[in-house]
This record gives sequence, C-alpha cells and structure tokens, in this order.
Amino acid sequence: MSPPSAAGDPHAEYRRRLAARRECAAREARRDGVISTARLIVFLIGALLAWLSLVQVRFSPAWLLVPAVAFTALMVLHERAIRARRLAQRAADLYSQGIERLEDRWAGSGVDGARFVDEKHPYAADLDLFGRGSLFELICTACTRAGEETLASWLTAPSDPETIRSRQEAVIELRPRIDLRERLALTGSDVRAALHPETLTSWGSAAPGLRSAWIRLTAAVLALLNLTALVAWGTTGIGPLPFVALLILSQLFYFSVSRHIGPMIAAVEQAGKDLDVFARLLSIIEREPVSGRRLAELRSAVDTGGAPPSRRVAQLDRLIDLLDAQRNMLFAPIAWTVLWPVQMAFAVEAWRVRTGPSLGGWIAAAGEYEALCSLAGYSYEHPADIFPELVEGEPCFDGEAIGHPLLPAARCVRNDVSLGLKDRLWIVSGSNMSGKSTMLRTIGTSAVLAQAGAPVRARRLALTPLAVGASIRIVDSLQGGSSRFYAEITHLRRIVDLASGERPLLYLLDEILHGTNSHDRRIGAEAVVRALVERGAIGLVTTHDLALARIADEMAPRAANVHFEDHLEDGRMTFDYRLHPGVVKKSNALELMRAVGLQV
Repeated sequence: MSPPSAAGDPHAEYRRRLAARRECAAREARRDGVISTARLIVFLIGALLAWLSLVQVRFSPAWLLVPAVAFTALMVLHERAIRARRLAQRAADLYSQGIERLEDRWAGSGVDGARFVDEKHPYAADLDLFGRGSLFELICTACTRAGEETLASWLTAPSDPETIRSRQEAVIELRPRIDLRERLALTGSDVRAALHPETLTSWGSAAPGLRSAWIRLTAAVLALLNLTALVAWGTTGIGPLPFVALLILSQLFYFSVSRHIGPMIAAVEQAGKDLDVFARLLSIIEREPVSGRRLAELRSAVDTGGAPPSRRVAQLDRLIDLLDAQRNMLFAPIAWTVLWPVQMAFAVEAWRVRTGPSLGGWIAAAGEYEALCSLAGYSYEHPADIFPELVEGEPCFDGEAIGHPLLPAARCVRNDVSLGLKDRLWIVSGSNMSGKSTMLRTIGTSAVLAQAGAPVRARRLALTPLAVGASIRIVDSLQGGSSRFYAEITHLRRIVDLASGERPLLYLLDEILHGTNSHDRRIGAEAVVRALVERGAIGLVTTHDLALARIADEMAPRAANVHFEDHLEDGRMTFDYRLHPGVVKKSNALELMRAVGLQV
C-alpha cells in the first residue's frame, strides 16, 4: 500500500495549532484575572453594604441580594474561565508533545507501558516494545487503560490478515482527524484515567447481589417514618423522642443488613473510577461520523438502542457521586435519616441489572477506538511510512528500504531484506556496533507493526502472517539463580517451540550461544537453526564468530551469508550500517584495542 498523503506538513500544522492554543490559554488567563478582580470588588462592596444595612441600618438588608447574585454569577464565570484556560493549556501541551515526537525529543515524555513488560514474551523485551523510549511510548496517545491495553495486545500478538486490513482502513480514515484526537486527549484528566476495564466488566456482568424485596421496602418505610417524625417534631409539640427512637431503629436495621450492602458499595466504588472520562469518550464515538467497515462496527457496538451508552455511564457516575455524598459532614445527618446508603445501593443495583452486561462491549469498543486513533496519529506524524501488504503462500518477509522507527529519520540507514522467497536463513556477520542487532530489531519491529495494522518505515514491505521470536537482549538473573547462558537456551527453547505453531516463525537470534566455547557454540547453533529451517521458519542469526558463517554454506541454497562492514580511520571506528553479501572479510578489533591504549 502506498504512503499516505497527509494534508499539509505535520510539523507546520502542529506549530500552528500550538500557537493558537497558547494564545487561547493566555486569553483565558487574562479573563481569569479580570473576573478574580471583579469578584474581590463585589465582595468588598457586599461587605460595605452589609455594614451599612446591618450595623448602621441605613437601608434595607434586601439590597444585599444584589452583590450576592453578582458574586454567584462571577463564581460561575470564573469556574468556566479556569476550565477553559486549563483545556487550552492541555491542548497546547498535546501539540508540544507532538512536535517533540517529530523532532525526536519524545523519549520519557509519554506513557511507557512498563506495566506490560513480560520477560517471558517471545519478543517484547528484545524489540523494545515497552519502557522508556519504547515503541509503545512513541505510538500510544490513549487516555484510558482500556485503550492502552488494547494497543499493547496488538503489539504483543499478531492479528489475522482480515483484521489487519480492516485496521489499516480505519487508520487511513482517522489519520487526518486531528481535531478528533485533540478531543480524545482532552477527555482525560490531568492524570491518566484510572478506570480498570476488567474490574468494571466483571462488576457489570456479575449476578445480582441485592434481591431482597423486604430490605428495600423496610428501608423505604423507615426513611418515610423518620422524615415524618422529624417534620412532626418541628411543627407540633410531640418532642424529639419519636424521631430519636426511629433513628436508632433505622441504624440497627442498617447494621443488620450491612453485610449485604457493604460489599456491593465497596465493589461499585472500586469499579467505578473515572467513569466521567469513559462517558465523554463514548460520547465522542457516538457523534463522530464513520464510513469504513471497522469504524462502523465499533459504532454499532455502542449503539444499543434507547439512551446512548455515554448517558447511561454518566448516570452510573452520578449515582456513585450521590452514594459518596454520605461522607459529607453537612449531608451525613440527612443520610442517616433516610438510610441513604441502602437507598443508593438499590439504585446502583437496578442500574447494573439493566445495563451492566453491556459494559464489557462498550469498554472493548472504546479501547479499540483509542488504539486505532493512536495508530492514526502515528501515521499522520510519519507520512512517508507505508502500510505493508499481507500476502499468502510460503512464509516470507520481503521489504525494500526498511528502517527502524525509533531511530531519528535523519540518521536511519535503511536496508533491503528478503527472506523466504529464496533464502530461509541469513547468517549476519560483522563486528560489534556495526548494525547487526539494530537490523534484527528493525525486521522484528516492522513485522510487529505490520501485523498490528500500523504503517512501517519502508519503501515497500510484503509479508505472510508470521509469529515472531527474538533472542537479542538476554540477561542473567541473580534472584532466579540462572546464568546468562541458561537464560538464553531457555529462551531459545521457547522460540523453537514457536516454530511448531500454526503460524510460520520469523526468528531473530543475536550472537547465538556466545556464552559458551566456540566448539559447542557451532554445534549448538547449527542444530538450532537447522531445526528452525526444517520446521518452515525464516530468520536471521548474527555473529562475529566467522566459524558460524560456515553454517550458511552447508545449508545452501536455503541459507546465505550477509555482513556489515567497518573501517578504522585515524584511530576511530566508522560504519556504513549497510548490508553486503557474503561473509565479513576483516576484523578491526585488535586495531581498535590498540587505538584505545590496550597493549595487544
């Protein structure tokens, strides 16, 4: 698929929007200052009028209504000005972060997805998917955990071709919608939304917990009697005794049923965090026009008839706020009088019975929508990146001018890679720092992005559905009591097992078995790569041990040698980072050691 034709230059567009949002923030800050001054003046006038009317008795206290109304109106305007200023500043921060990404200054400024790190995953740690400066941090703009988890799942598990094509179509449709991505970014609070998808979904789909009609009826009757006794106390001469007696009876009733009410209240308070963010997100999805198939399916997932999901979730958010009102010291006496926790618990339970089963589908749809918008933003900011072609047939990875997306574009050296059409194995030789590991990560990251539905940094890429297994970053474990070599062979075993799966395997092995002696390394490495090739896998193995390069000769024509070159000039090692056919011809290791002062 050809590169996207972005409308205008992303860098120029972001700068224009940044300037506009900063101007808006400055304008709202000035309005904030004016209203603050007006509030102070009105307050002082009100204080003067209060002194003149209540102390000096110069005129009626009714005149105090004028500054009171004015002060209240100014409070409302002030809150709006503060909110508008904060939104404008957050929008400015959004485009400032976008410019940082375009200028390769983004590492450490986004969501790093460190919570998704899994050392046993076949490629996530090796390809820098998560953590500071990771692929996830570069791409993710989701404001909810559901969006983050959806994007992470796409990066860690390849999808089927039909799903990939539908995502590509959706990303292309969403790519030019900068205003949409701004609205999504502004739905979240200053900290990322704490809504836990699994907790909320489990709560919504759980069996009803409050089924006792007598508890609800008794609570309603006691509340009515308490209010009646309170009114009678204030309007007749019966005194407080009936009200106090009924209040004690009500509290005894509450404590007797608290074992039913308490867990339900705790569950909804745990599940219902940041529902306002979720409601606003659903509202955006409901209103945004769609034309493509996948976006239409997501719209259908939140179009359930009746009140829209955003309104229903907002209702639950209000019910939880009302439930929480019992903690307010001013409202607490009223809450005790009307058995507020019991009344609200039944109201929340009624909402859950009616709407709860739909929550899981809404959360999944919203998470996918955010993930698609993250990919769309990434595509917009990288207009030269192309969407790969998913092909059928024998396993292959065939690309031209492939580069790593985490490298600055100006310093990224691209290479052609073709595996499966002719060669099933490349043995990549070369010295340290020559580009071997980067090449492995480039191929692996491109395969991950391609099978997530994202664009890749390449002139062309065609690939079949592939499982990915990488052994690039292997470390020992003091806590686990395992050496680096043992950690590597354990990881290699998982990769070899992957080759027996439903999908053909793309394997990427860096400096294979370099933790053992050269004799065992050659025998072991040859056995591993033969097993992989015989199981239909394709991939690369890097080494600076030229003895391993003979494996490709012995496995020809299914294998080939390629290499990276280096040159020592004036005591400084230089690299061109370009793949060359054959085995590396020279080693500059000794010259480099002498150049830094080692006596060798």
